[in-house]
Amino acid sequence: MAEWSIPQLQEMMSSGTMTAKQIVQFYLERIQQIDQSGPSLNSVLAVNPDALAIAEALDAERQASGPRGPLHGIPILLKDNIESTDPLPTTAGSVALAQNFATQDSFVAAQLRAAGAIILGKTNLSEWANFRSSRSSSGWSSAGGQVRNPYALDRNPCGSSSGSGVAAAANLCAAAIGTETDGSIVCPAHANGIVGVKPTVGLVGRSGIVPISHSQDTAGPMARTVWDAAILLGALVGIDPRDAATAASADHNHADYTQFLGKDGLNGARIGVSRNFFGHNPYVDAVIEQAIQAMRRAGATIIDPANIETKGEFGDSEFEVLLYEFKHDLNAYLANTPDTVPHRSLADLIAFNEAHKDVVMPYFGQELFESAQAKGALSDAAYREALAQNHRLSRDEGIDATLKIHQLDAIIAPTGGPAWPTDWVNGDHYGGASSSPTAVAGYPNVTVPAGYVFGLPVGISFIGGAWQEPTLLRLAYAFEQTTKHRQPPEFLPTIKFI
Repeated sequence: MAEWSIPQLQEMMSSGTMTAKQIVQFYLERIQQIDQSGPSLNSVLAVNPDALAIAEALDAERQASGPRGPLHGIPILLKDNIESTDPLPTTAGSVALAQNFATQDSFVAAQLRAAGAIILGKTNLSEWANFRSSRSSSGWSSAGGQVRNPYALDRNPCGSSSGSGVAAAANLCAAAIGTETDGSIVCPAHANGIVGVKPTVGLVGRSGIVPISHSQDTAGPMARTVWDAAILLGALVGIDPRDAATAASADHNHADYTQFLGKDGLNGARIGVSRNFFGHNPYVDAVIEQAIQAMRRAGATIIDPANIETKGEFGDSEFEVLLYEFKHDLNAYLANTPDTVPHRSLADLIAFNEAHKDVVMPYFGQELFESAQAKGALSDAAYREALAQNHRLSRDEGIDATLKIHQLDAIIAPTGGPAWPTDWVNGDHYGGASSSPTAVAGYPNVTVPAGYVFGLPVGISFIGGAWQEPTLLRLAYAFEQTTKHRQPPEFLPTIKFI
């Protein structure tokens, strides 16, 4: 099929070629044919039973008063740790939250709804956003089973936003929303050949999202093009009265990020190459070398190397912070779930998992849950010191230092390694990743398709300082338009080596 962009869908609705209801019907049928049967990608956990009626109402509104904006009538899938008041539970991939029906939209869902988008359904994910076990398989949940990579069905889709990445890649929606704590937007975007935007923490409100870490969590767009991702980001930003972190974004958010996009966006840009993220896979390195040459040809000045020198120095302190914040933030979230959810704390979930281990833990356990439960309060010196170390190493001595020393517009690095075979015995093996500095700093990261390794997508990450989404999107768009690497998946049972 032709891959429909959001502007193309708007043009079809404006011209009367298709209605929003017909577009929703098309995606629902494709979900049935591709996701639930056929290749059985298993990326969509549940479809919204009200989607067709919502689309019909938006069609009538378009006829009466015109579209609200670029997302009017556009079907979007939400990762299933994001609440919406549609008749769908928010499970975080766990059967423990099977009755978690929200009484209030998350900020993300409310923003999308106000923009005229249609919440088509919820996507499968790594259970508890991949923060339950140290040897988990990305894309597996007790609520939905294993998500499969559409480029090679035996390969892993990567990251906790795996269902959102696969659904967008396989044209099961116009675009999708993922969430990231460290790598969970950019890795599935990279592994599934799409664009992923991990915004600055505080640019997009987190209320109504099942949490891991208030210092690192954010929602963001996952789409087939940079333009579509920019449209989606513009709808998501704003001040969330239930998320104090968004107050800092007041002078930094934009309702329209497409205004920053242009095909000549690399011309005159200074791009630094963080070489210390190379060396994990020679095929990936070759793809990124070609990307660097493409940027040079497009007029960019390449500073090579321009390493993030603190890379690898904050792994232990990041983990410490995540354990503390997961316990605190999840307990706060569970305390405010509906009465239909019997679990009110992390301790309750640990007990539930143990009592239902045949369903919840058939392949891997809950070591991270148990480690988090053993932590104390956020007033502990160990937590405060680890958080301060994180910010010093990732920001002041990390990304900010690299940008300043070399006077860069952005830093680039391979987003990760090629998708690995899904392995429920040994768990994930990433083969290199560059997400941690931006994750720990709370800074933006945009990944774009850069090429393929034996038919498996490889992404390149554009990394910047706080609130630098306009610059990163400009560079990513120019790179995308210069190279045009994105190819739709063929749902092969495994990769072809020749």
